[in-house]
Amino acid sequence: MTESFRLTLAQLNPTVGAIAANAAKARAAWEEGKRAGAGMVALTEMFITGYQTRDLILKPAFHRDAIAALEQLALDCADGPALGIGGPWVMGERLYNAYWVMEGGKVVARVLKHHLPNDTVFDEARLFTSGEVSGPYRIGPIRIGTPICEDAWHDDVAETLAETGAEVLLVPNGSPYYRNKYDRRVALMVARVIETRLPLIYLNMVGAQDDQIFDGGSFVLNPGVELALQMQPFDECIRHLDFERGPQGWRAIRQEIEPLPDEWEQDYRAMVEALRDYLGKSGISKVLLGLSGGIDSALVATVAADAIGPENVRCVMLPSEFTSAHSLQDAASVAGALGCRLDTISIEGAREAVGAALAPLFEGTKPGIPEENIQSRLRGLLLMALSNKFGEMLLTTGNKSEMAVGYATIYGDMAGGYNPLKDLYKTRVFETCRWRNANHRAWMKGPKGAVIPERVIDKPPSAELRANQKDEDSLPPYPVLDAILERLVEGDQSVEEVAAAGFERAVVKKVEALLYGAEWKRYQCAPGIRLTRRAFWLDRRYPIVNRWRDGS
Repeated sequence: MTESFRLTLAQLNPTVGAIAANAAKARAAWEEGKRAGAGMVALTEMFITGYQTRDLILKPAFHRDAIAALEQLALDCADGPALGIGGPWVMGERLYNAYWVMEGGKVVARVLKHHLPNDTVFDEARLFTSGEVSGPYRIGPIRIGTPICEDAWHDDVAETLAETGAEVLLVPNGSPYYRNKYDRRVALMVARVIETRLPLIYLNMVGAQDDQIFDGGSFVLNPGVELALQMQPFDECIRHLDFERGPQGWRAIRQEIEPLPDEWEQDYRAMVEALRDYLGKSGISKVLLGLSGGIDSALVATVAADAIGPENVRCVMLPSEFTSAHSLQDAASVAGALGCRLDTISIEGAREAVGAALAPLFEGTKPGIPEENIQSRLRGLLLMALSNKFGEMLLTTGNKSEMAVGYATIYGDMAGGYNPLKDLYKTRVFETCRWRNANHRAWMKGPKGAVIPERVIDKPPSAELRANQKDEDSLPPYPVLDAILERLVEGDQSVEEVAAAGFERAVVKKVEALLYGAEWKRYQCAPGIRLTRRAFWLDRRYPIVNRWRDGS
């Protein structure tokens, strides 16, 4: 008779700090595995606390609560399959990122994370102590080695586990999304499989936390680099995976493989799920935003409608004398297509009052940017008043291009609690709108069809703070601006390298100056979902005061 082993994989969404709720979710997954006859149920890295906790994990009362919950979970899950779950562990004064393995009412193994990532969005080297590489543990007939997340990005931990008797590698992860990261994960895990000749289970969590979203996409590889299981990105799901022992060792029984969504869908899903979780995990049920008739606010309204339903989204048009008739019409068209409420509040009375109050001090000066920014700040004031009055969180609508060069008004259109477009360049905003018009998925709560009119997508972008204003009056055309920014920000290229790629050096220098000069604004902007490897905030930590310029 062929020897077999069933492993239940739980790709779930924990909440940071919700220790009891996370434990209950783990217990429910364990019960599902028990009903399915599993030998073990596996959850992800630091599941009991949620991830990432940042410095909260350093608070003794917090990690004591988490450890107590894990110890209780071991008792609660005594009569059934083993349970693997991530959480903290303390020895003396040292805090570890650990993977707890429980069976029969006891903790039978604690695997300590060895490689602590300390780059991009990770600061684990200042939070945890690096653990020694430990050997495999036995559950029933199978010896399992567990490299925790980053441990599998290096060859030494997996190699040690294979040399000390591991028959399968189970890799629990808290791996946040960025565009096309799945391909990088697979390439690294393929390398581990080739090196060790062992099956590998890559188990990742889903759900958002602050600026990051964990996209799941868990998968299983057999030796020979056969894909045996592929879980869908972003979806909470539990899958039961059977292993059989043959002449070459344990192998996962292949399941039907569903195709993965493309990068446009994954980016859009990330924006929707990130906003949904940011609100839901914060106890917020409704949002509002300024709907200008432009493309950015139209996309934010669409993301919000898809995240929490159009009935929970209030759009507000705040026209001035410079607001065009087509902007009024386009805002109404977007709100109508989505099914969102649309309120209109003219800022003209408030602008006249502010102008009158400032007139004695502004006398003899030429109108310019200060007067334009008053309009934006009045809109921010009115939107925040509505937010405070009705308990609806204000969404801000600036894209990454604008955030990069400071083309936004502090305390004005930058006001708000969250920005879904913060890491999306303007050129991608256009294409994302077209993608959403052409596609609808079950996870979208907004309506099907072309919810963003073509005129909104096609018209020249304008802040409409003065007569006949266009964004290109102040900035290079967005295809040029974004291409330069991608080289300066994502590529970390020098001015000369960017110029050598075919861009006018004076334009590159202007963009560089705007980029460095806007750092103080970015320090004060709302959080937003990370879509790239160089999102503004943790991925790119620049000083506010910085006199250096490339080649100056």
